[in-house]
Amino acid sequence: KKKTVSFSSMPNDRKINSTAACISLMLEGCELKKVRSNSRMYSRFFVLDADMRSVRWEPSKKDSEKARIEIKSVKEVRVGKKTPVLRSNGLSDQFPDECAFSIIYGDNYESLDLVASSADVVSAWVMGLRYLVSYGKHSPEAPGTSHPSLRTSWISSVFDLADLEKSGRIPVSRAVQLIKALNPGMKTSTIELKFKELQKASERPGAEVACDLFVEAYCELCTRPEIFFLLVQFSSNKEYLGVKDLLMFLEVEQGMEGVTEEKCLEIVSKYEPSKEGREKGYLAIDGFTRYLLSADCSIFDPQHRKVCQDMAQPLSHYYISSAHSACLLEDNFWGRSDISGYISALGLGCRSIELVLWDGPEGEPVVYTSPSAASCVPFRAVVGLIDQHAFTASAYPLILCLVVRCSAPQQRLAAQCLRKTLGEKLYLEPPNPVASYLPSPEELKGRILIKGKKLPPTCEDSEGEVSDEEEGWELARRLGQEDREAPEGGGLRRVRLSRELSELVSLCQAVPFQDFESSRRGQRYWEMCSFSEVEAGRFANECPAELVSYNKRFLSRIYPSPMRIDASNMNPQDFWKCGCQMVAMNYQTPGLMMDLNAGWFRQNGACGYVLRPAIMREEVSYFSANAKDSLPGVPAQLLHLKVISGQNLPKPKGSGAKGEVVEPYVCAEIHGIPADCAEHRTKTALQSGDNPIFDESLEFQINLPELAVLRFVVLDDDYIGDEFIAQYTIPFECLQPGYRHVPLQSLAGEPLPHATLFVHVAITDRRGGGKGHRRGLAGRRGRRVREYTSTKATGIKAIDEVFRTATQPLREATDLRENVQNALVSFKELCGLTPAANMKQCILTVSTWLLHSDSAPSVTLNLAEQYPPMEAQGPIPDLLRKVLTAYETMIQTSRTLIESADAVYGKLIQAQQAGMDFHKELHRIETKEGLRGRKLQKALESFAWNITVLKGQADLLKHAKAEALDNLWQIHNAGQSCGIGRNGSASPEPSRLRTPLEPIPE
Repeated sequence: KKKTVSFSSMPNDRKINSTAACISLMLEGCELKKVRSNSRMYSRFFVLDADMRSVRWEPSKKDSEKARIEIKSVKEVRVGKKTPVLRSNGLSDQFPDECAFSIIYGDNYESLDLVASSADVVSAWVMGLRYLVSYGKHSPEAPGTSHPSLRTSWISSVFDLADLEKSGRIPVSRAVQLIKALNPGMKTSTIELKFKELQKASERPGAEVACDLFVEAYCELCTRPEIFFLLVQFSSNKEYLGVKDLLMFLEVEQGMEGVTEEKCLEIVSKYEPSKEGREKGYLAIDGFTRYLLSADCSIFDPQHRKVCQDMAQPLSHYYISSAHSACLLEDNFWGRSDISGYISALGLGCRSIELVLWDGPEGEPVVYTSPSAASCVPFRAVVGLIDQHAFTASAYPLILCLVVRCSAPQQRLAAQCLRKTLGEKLYLEPPNPVASYLPSPEELKGRILIKGKKLPPTCEDSEGEVSDEEEGWELARRLGQEDREAPEGGGLRRVRLSRELSELVSLCQAVPFQDFESSRRGQRYWEMCSFSEVEAGRFANECPAELVSYNKRFLSRIYPSPMRIDASNMNPQDFWKCGCQMVAMNYQTPGLMMDLNAGWFRQNGACGYVLRPAIMREEVSYFSANAKDSLPGVPAQLLHLKVISGQNLPKPKGSGAKGEVVEPYVCAEIHGIPADCAEHRTKTALQSGDNPIFDESLEFQINLPELAVLRFVVLDDDYIGDEFIAQYTIPFECLQPGYRHVPLQSLAGEPLPHATLFVHVAITDRRGGGKGHRRGLAGRRGRRVREYTSTKATGIKAIDEVFRTATQPLREATDLRENVQNALVSFKELCGLTPAANMKQCILTVSTWLLHSDSAPSVTLNLAEQYPPMEAQGPIPDLLRKVLTAYETMIQTSRTLIESADAVYGKLIQAQQAGMDFHKELHRIETKEGLRGRKLQKALESFAWNITVLKGQADLLKHAKAEALDNLWQIHNAGQSCGIGRNGSASPEPSRLRTPLEPIPE
């Protein structure tokens, strides 16, 4: 069944593109539902008085004087379910968050809670009310008034430049081109239609337009109401952002640190189109829109555009971008071998390429996988290409996976070709026998490693027999080239290998996999195994912990099942969650799986290497890939995602028979460990043209953030043939908070010009238990039973005694953190903010209430103290008293945390280190205690669990202390900037406050 929502409930389908339009809607009035404290809803007609001094509603049992609110008594206007009445459980599911708003008014801070028919109506009322509260009854400037606004002046100056004849009119065609140049994604037909509409309405048809009509057309076409609404929220000066407003927006909403007024002026001079705005330091709606659409405001964290991870860990600690049959451009068996496939894979940062060598017709080896012998590529040409392009996209090592299907004489030619062409780049040094791990990508920079079979040391001939790779035989069978039957008894095939080719293999020696126990005892760090997708999938399901443990020391390569004759791709996440480094992908096949792969490898400067999560690298750690809930020692996080609108969405490619109308909806998907995999969709935006409004909030819990990927997919609900419109995939760790545009891509991963989604991103810690939007009132929260993470018994007395000493510190650490978390949530809720809000927003909100009141109660922050108290002089209303109490609780719990954290942290680390002292002796103790089989397995698991829990809880406490100190710094900072702080000289230095405890060594 289609989920739909109507956004056409604006009167006369009017587009709200200025404060004037909002106020005119309020003057006409509209129906809203009034919510009573008993959770009942009543429809009432709300209207703004002609003198703009009060809002009234009817019918009402009260006399007309009481059924109204004076604008001057309004303290705050809140969007969403931000009051106890709207949050109450009886109502929370009856209407979406974006259709609710509240007016907080009067000396007692009462709330008038309202529900509108659509988010547009909410935006208009909230924008209009906030404007009136700030500027009284002075009507805002509308285009065409005697005092032209900054924007109108600029658009008029653009018109004047285009008016070459200086006649005061320009041809419609030139006007259309002008608007298209100012707003590149807009369709010409849309602009032409708007001019026709306006010409008809003003009864001025013709081939030319005057300046006032051009200004009106531009304002109606190029004002995005959702961005205008955002600007008014932060603007303290009518319809533009001053430097201080912009600074506030960047710090509070976009989560940027260390923003200066100079930086804000740079943004204004870069994005504000009007000369006057640039000179005065004002960012009006057009400049603000340009900034939000720019790369400076991208959803992708710019830090991740370059290599930003530690590249000095062993090679086995990284995921490595790997290609399977990279030369193919189409499917596996009917595809054509084409050399450009290698160039494109290497250009995308691929660091592992597979080469299957066959006997060539002219005595030289060739690479081909298509049934047609004519389409093969000479091996020499492929190696020349690799030499040329190996390090254009990434300087880190390239691994060539050789699968040998050619005769020994042609193998010798292949080896000579590799040595001669690649020269110094070829890594030929023998492995260091005393090391335990592979070298790091940093040490191997600029080198090419050969993965392949090696002759046994006992073989002294120029060639010998080795066990064969399983990979590639299915293909040979289909090509009719298989001349070797599998040996009887189902053993491994044997093939001849030349010494020359064997000698090129050093750090990536291919060996057959027997079982995990044999590998633990006998496999050397430079030996690696390849697994078929089916075999690896079985291990991932049946013994994920053993596969994770195996991948800590050894490289593993997963190749697609030979049944995938259409070159489709496996889901790389199925194997990444078990630590498998090289998941070979068919780069030529677009779709979800390739999106995940491409998005994932973008996070480290697209260098082809991504450091695996710490929990998968540490020698002793407990990690279950198939966990259904949060992991020990990894802080779960909540992703609050608001999908606001879409811009310039194209039609689905395969829907040629369809008209121009697209009815889009957005799916947000999380891919990661099974506990994190989830998908939510927005409602369908009906009849919305190319710029639909969704205005919908989605929420996800992320238990292992380091392995999570967020994918946006835009689909057409009214499709014929093809529903896919666009997608964008981004690792969770690369998300930037705040208002962001998502640059949409096609199915093949190519950018779609000017097609974007406008979203708001906020990430918070999971506040133990329920999801944010299910939260009831503060009173109910106390009844939830607090869950404590504890250690597990290993069955070895001496070890269990050591871990038992950590029982109390583990409880204390949880209490310290949770007490602060609960106090923070209560304080934010009372301020009418979401859990994602920061402390600066809370203090600024309280200060606005106080500053908007004539009889403002005297409340101040005493900044002379390290833990600044919020003090009130004289009587204060009930809501404010609750806010002060919640603030006091938050300060006290933060103080306890900051002052106790180091001691508790010390006890946890002491227990963890005492446990690690047993690690080396573990096998001797097990034998002595007589542990075998399942008991032994359980003891090892419990030991790893305990070490992971202690390190994880110590880490969480360290972060909680750093956050509490950061909150104090924000309180000082906000207190000084908003005027409710006193004795501000003692503001603590952020650098002093933000020193975290020492990181724990791996």
